[in-house]
Amino acid sequence: MENKITLILGVIGADVHAVGNKILDYAYTKAGFNVVNLGVMVSQKEFIDAAIEASADAMVVSSIYGHGEIDCRGLREKCDEAGLKNIKLYAGGNLVIGKKRFENTEEIFKKMGYDRVYPPGTTPEQSITDIMEDFNLKP
Repeated sequence: MENKITLILGVIGADVHAVGNKILDYAYTKAGFNVVNLGVMVSQKEFIDAAIEASADAMVVSSIYGHGEIDCRGLREKCDEAGLKNIKLYAGGNLVIGKKRFENTEEIFKKMGYDRVYPPGTTPEQSITDIMEDFNLKP
C-alpha cells in the first residue's frame, strides 16, 4: 500500500533513546508512509528544516527522557512562522517528568498545538490508524 504522506520522525532535544524511533520508522515505512527519520537529539529547527525540504505532511516527535514538555514547547508557533501552518504534529513517549495522569499531559500538549499525543506503551499501529484517519486514507 502506498500512502503518499510524508512524516518527519525524530527524538527531540537531548534525548538519545533510539529503539522506539527505529520501531516507528519500520512500522511507518511498512504502512506505506514516506518516512524521513532524523534519529535522536533533534532540535526543533532540524524538524522544521526537514519538513520544509521534504514537503512533509506531519511531524512525529518522540521523547523518552521526560523533558518532552520543555523540548516541544513552541514548535507549533515556529512551524507556523516557517510556513508550515497545516502540518500535523504528533508527540509520544514519556513526555513529562514524574507521575502525572496522562490526561493532564495530553491537555498540555494539545494547548501547545499538537494534534495527537500518545502515552508510553502506545503501539505503532495506534498512531498509524490515527494518521490514516487524520489524512482520510484507507487501510
